[in-house]
Amino acid sequence: QVQLAESGGGLVQPGGSLRLSCTASRFILDYDAIAWFRQAPGKEREGVACINSEDDSTYYADSMKGRFTISRDNVEKMVYLQIRNLNPEDTAVYYCARARSRACRSWYPSDYTYWGQGTQVTVSS
Repeated sequence: QVQLAESGGGLVQPGGSLRLSCTASRFILDYDAIAWFRQAPGKEREGVACINSEDDSTYYADSMKGRFTISRDNVEKMVYLQIRNLNPEDTAVYYCARARSRACRSWYPSDYTYWGQGTQVTVSS
């Protein structure tokens, strides 16, 4: 059964950091790109970062470059999203998702087949 599950969210003060984790079956990590998306209240889901399955190339949405780092550990079957210098605008539910391809190709949610349940990140003092 295909499963993705996020963890690591929580309440963080502005300027803080978090590392989100996404656990996935080895099958997914071997064959499909994995991306992180986020959805803030009242806003559409938006892409954050994506990592290829073949060569671990990483991609970031234009507005996300600089403070986010995506990485994967195939042994532990995990994909991570490191977020630095958090600000209140980063408050959202963060999701990991399986792409329909081995390479990262788009930020359209419809191009991703399986999603985790999300983990809440709240940035507030």
